[in-house]
Amino acid sequence: MKTTGNTILITGGSAGIGLEFAKAFDAKGNHVIITGRNGERLQKAAAQLKNVTPIVYDVVDKKATDELVTRLQNEFPQLNVVINNAGKASYYNLDGDSDAAELAEEEITTNYLAIIRLNQKLLPLLQKADSAAIVTVSSIAGLVPNHFLPTYAASKAALHSYTQSLRITLGKSTNVKVFEILPPLVDTEFSAEIGGATNGIPPKQVADDLVAAFETDTYEILTGRTADIFNLFLSSPAAALQAMNPGVELNVA
Repeated sequence: MKTTGNTILITGGSAGIGLEFAKAFDAKGNHVIITGRNGERLQKAAAQLKNVTPIVYDVVDKKATDELVTRLQNEFPQLNVVINNAGKASYYNLDGDSDAAELAEEEITTNYLAIIRLNQKLLPLLQKADSAAIVTVSSIAGLVPNHFLPTYAASKAALHSYTQSLRITLGKSTNVKVFEILPPLVDTEFSAEIGGATNGIPPKQVADDLVAAFETDTYEILTGRTADIFNLFLSSPAAALQAMNPGVELNVA
């Protein structure tokens, strides 16, 4: 997949990993379209980039998604890359003190269903390009869950499965490549509550790994500690689960 001369949509591009994606691809001569719900923060992010179009957009709003797709079709018919980065996470225990069903609904809608909706609506545009890509941003927790992120992990597991099916389907008859990057804990505001500043990798590392994956057509990107957890899971699922839930006695074989 080429890394220059693209027109790239990045949802959740105003902060964290999304902003680092925008910086990395902007620096390589691409036009980046970044979206976010907060207009002020979006403009601050856009001020750090050269070739950028900021658009206020909430991925869970179905009407807003239709309006965004129409605008992209009219103003950016050359769009050829979509990076589905916007996400939501809730940190809590499944002990009855939190409304797990409500929190899960928010996460599934943001991290899974909204991505399917946007990808499907943009596929006709992507299929017109000579070279195109869809990127999903999954998580280490999509491979092996952490109990503090129970329904977030479930939403990312669903996204991981969907991404694999999408890659197989589009690989049969289209020019649209499907990438998935699975970060571990990252040092962003998004993960500050669970120790991202202390134990997380820099968001720039995630962005650099995605650019490198484009260059080599590496479709599943196990960045940072994710590769270690994945390999551990292959040899011992119980050991991988313990590693993702340290200090907890697990009732597994």
